[in-house]
Amino acid sequence: MKQTIEVKNQRYRLGYHITAPAGWINDPNGFCYFKGYYHIFYQHHPYSADWGPMHWGHARSRDLVHWETLPIALAPDSPADEDGCFSGSAIVKDDVLYLVYTGHHYYGDNDPDHFWQNQNLAYSTDGIHFTKYENNPIISHAPSDNTHHFRDPKVWQKDGTYYMVLGSQNEDGLGRVITYSSQDLKTWDYLGEMTKAKSATTEGFMWECPDFFSLRDGEEEKDVLLFSPQGITPVEHQYLNLFQTGYLVGEYQYETNTFKHGSFHELDFGHDFYATQTTLAPDGRRLVFGWMDMWESEFPEKEDGWAGALTLPRELILSNDRLLMKPAKELEKLRVKQLASWSSEVQETAILCENERQAEILVTLDQAADCQLTFKDSKNATLVELRYQKEGNQLILTRENEDPRYAQLTGGLKEIQLFIDTSSVEIFLNQGTAVFTERFYSEDAPKVSLELEKAVTLKNEAYRLEA
Repeated sequence: MKQTIEVKNQRYRLGYHITAPAGWINDPNGFCYFKGYYHIFYQHHPYSADWGPMHWGHARSRDLVHWETLPIALAPDSPADEDGCFSGSAIVKDDVLYLVYTGHHYYGDNDPDHFWQNQNLAYSTDGIHFTKYENNPIISHAPSDNTHHFRDPKVWQKDGTYYMVLGSQNEDGLGRVITYSSQDLKTWDYLGEMTKAKSATTEGFMWECPDFFSLRDGEEEKDVLLFSPQGITPVEHQYLNLFQTGYLVGEYQYETNTFKHGSFHELDFGHDFYATQTTLAPDGRRLVFGWMDMWESEFPEKEDGWAGALTLPRELILSNDRLLMKPAKELEKLRVKQLASWSSEVQETAILCENERQAEILVTLDQAADCQLTFKDSKNATLVELRYQKEGNQLILTRENEDPRYAQLTGGLKEIQLFIDTSSVEIFLNQGTAVFTERFYSEDAPKVSLELEKAVTLKNEAYRLEA
């Protein structure tokens, strides 16, 4: 029997984020609320810190803050998923929790790009132990005009019918999202293409991890397609990560499977954000997790026996056709001690927090001004720096020896909220108008400062967070 890997060193280990007990994780899957618990699953390889045959790791929480690791929910141990249980979603029907996921299959010629994929079902009455449906797969093959890229089902219910979006690639090499419907989660009818890329270089050759939902924008209800396109060519300060995650906002016609929408916008501007999954909270909020890493990153934690983490849970809010991302309000429960609370005029540099591996910092500026937020180690080397230029309202984030990332604010910079956790920082600006998600690697707790170009009145609150 294979031995699961163990963590050998805690130096970069996160304190309050979701990680596997050890080994590799990537995409969040199956985010849902079932019988009093939030459940999140994730792509997981428990036998090494490298990507390998995918399992579904599993955690649950009553409050979105304190997570209990549960046994692995799905393993690639059946003919329908022999080479991997790839990404998918969860839905509750008749008090049973169903997982809908992609089965991955290699042709056995040692070519990692020579594979085929199908869609499968598993179910549980207790939310812990899952049984695979005996008649898997529920969708055995891709449409005739599709390539072998055919994965990541997201399922929801509307007016008594179940719908599924799948990430795919058409035979012309263009990324797209396709749609299916079902009355029972077991028999699915193909409805066709919801929408697709206009070109591979401007909109992607493959669209992964689609998610579809509606949100209120003022008085209007609008539809949102969230997905992760691959293959977009960088344009000046946009699309600089290897792959992106972003969204289209518009109106979907269920009767005709047509989606009229605006242009694509990135959701997070940091180096380490991919493959989102949302759920509807019992109180009506749309919550989201992402993978807090990026393909082809270095993953220094691999030598310690683990790799990858999920972001904090965030709330999605739609305003003027743009998605804002704010930390879920429940995260205030992480606060264990107030470290700072002051308001004063600052001429040059304000130290916001230091020597804390787990911290939350909230800064308010009375006026927008050129400034830079810095994270430095004990030798005064800069780990992460976020620069704000008032002219043009531009944000520029740099990390040790890496290309910068950029974002544009619509108004002046007035609010900064940070969550630091050993080797990660999530930066929310102006109530989630722009967000940067970053991993950084230092054995020191960072010294966090704000350097200003002119006198500004600052309000600073800092909290130690539960590890």
